[in-house]
Amino acid sequence: MKHRWILPILLGLVLTGSAIAAEGSRESEYRLAASIGDIDTVTRLLDEGVDINSANQFGVTALMMAIQNDNFETVAYLLTRGADVNVKASEGCTALTFAAENGHSALTAMLLERGADLNARTRAGWDALMISARYGLTDMVEQLLYKGGNPNLGDKHGRTALMHTAEKGHPETARLLIERGADLEARDNQGSSALIVAADKGNLDVMQLLLEKGANVNARDDDGATALIWAVGQGHQEAVELLLRNRADINAADNDGITALMEAATMRNGPLVKLLMINGADVNMQDKSGRTAADIARKKRNKKVITLLQGES
Repeated sequence: MKHRWILPILLGLVLTGSAIAAEGSRESEYRLAASIGDIDTVTRLLDEGVDINSANQFGVTALMMAIQNDNFETVAYLLTRGADVNVKASEGCTALTFAAENGHSALTAMLLERGADLNARTRAGWDALMISARYGLTDMVEQLLYKGGNPNLGDKHGRTALMHTAEKGHPETARLLIERGADLEARDNQGSSALIVAADKGNLDVMQLLLEKGANVNARDDDGATALIWAVGQGHQEAVELLLRNRADINAADNDGITALMEAATMRNGPLVKLLMINGADVNMQDKSGRTAADIARKKRNKKVITLLQGES
């Protein structure tokens, strides 16, 4: 299965006939041949002197195009002819990040053997390990880690491979990363931990794994919000139940004094208000504006939540 998400516009254009016709050169013919696996034409054009690393207007080379289309034999041939594995496209992508994007572990192995830079990053700051972790490609993650990939590097937003797999919900990939040294308490640029990221998305299996491995259930982001507050804010009831079973501080407040109960009231979520109250949420706590959860519910004009908070039947 091929993935298309790093450069949707770029990848939609690199193979279009209009772009090739406009360029009208032997180089464009060469790249097209590589993309469709026409090794005879590739060979002829290289023998005629075409630059093996010539790139289109987006910086995409024939090697990258062959990788995009899973043309294993063409990739192998280009490498034997001396194609540079570390050329960067305009968005910072390399042959290795393209291979990771496509989920082709045999191609990544070949590229790594030819000296592909493990730490090469796209403009988003994603290296091959982050990309494969994001897709839950556990075998590829293992391969990259074995070759020396660093699971604790962050992208331009500070998100590590573990945070990416927590966001997308791949527990087996997360387990491997943790076993290979991924930092459970690493923080992104907003102060979020992998557990907070997983809670925000309601990814229960990853949350359970992180908690089993010792993740801090009461870790706070830069706004002071915990995983519980995030899970409540997104309406993830099962995630809230999981966090409560793991002794999340039900009355923890963020920097504005907002608790999980207040967040539930804000979201007009009666079932979560009830769940939190059953588990001991303090209805009398006030935020920094002096409002209780009931005050918030009244402002939202949610009679059901008001009734629950006032203890009425």
